[in-house]
Amino acid sequence: MSSESTRSREVTVLAVLLAVAVVIIGMLLMRPSATTPAPSSGAPSAAPSTRGTVKDTARRLPGDPMALGRVDAPVVMVEYADYACPFCATFALETQPALVKKYVDAGVLRIEWHDLVIFGEKSQRAAQAARAAGAQGKFWEFHHALFAASPGSGHPDLTDDRLVGFATAAGVRDLPAFHKAMTSSAVEEAVGRETQVARQLGATSTPVFVINGTPVVGAQPAEVFTQVIDRAAAAATQG
Repeated sequence: MSSESTRSREVTVLAVLLAVAVVIIGMLLMRPSATTPAPSSGAPSAAPSTRGTVKDTARRLPGDPMALGRVDAPVVMVEYADYACPFCATFALETQPALVKKYVDAGVLRIEWHDLVIFGEKSQRAAQAARAAGAQGKFWEFHHALFAASPGSGHPDLTDDRLVGFATAAGVRDLPAFHKAMTSSAVEEAVGRETQVARQLGATSTPVFVINGTPVVGAQPAEVFTQVIDRAAAAATQG
């Protein structure tokens, strides 16, 4: 065999090997990394976390302005949420009303809002404003007014002027007292403490729910909440 033929064959073999190497490298680059962090959002997952139990942080305080339902209800659903979270708005507007009608009004369920500030200063300020409205008995009215005005996607623009507007729409009468409470260090610290508790439990996105110790992550369909609440109510009855 001539040296020219040998060189031609070597060039062909090298070209084939180079092409195979390029394909393999491309496949490796396109493969999702096992270390890529999951996005911090409250979007419903394909397999919601409803296994195991977590620490009970329910307040169960009589007259709690941030709670709905009887203080001695057999089932308590703690909601860790953020006012700038679009998925929290979805739950508040689409799912919570049905749960209130079916379970809270029947004395089976108590719902408690617990702050989990995820989206920074605007979320912190909104949480403080909601508590300030709650001091005048208008927490849930403020809660509904804010979420009803949230955009269908993305995060709302929660300026101080808008928060005062939500307070007015909610029926808060003493606006100077509202503003004073909203900007007080005591209210700011209360929101911070609750956020810290949520993070210690491992909550890194919103909304996160704990129903008698069973976690539910994300704004899941109503059927998911119904199943967990029914199981918790049955277990409480048997206990």
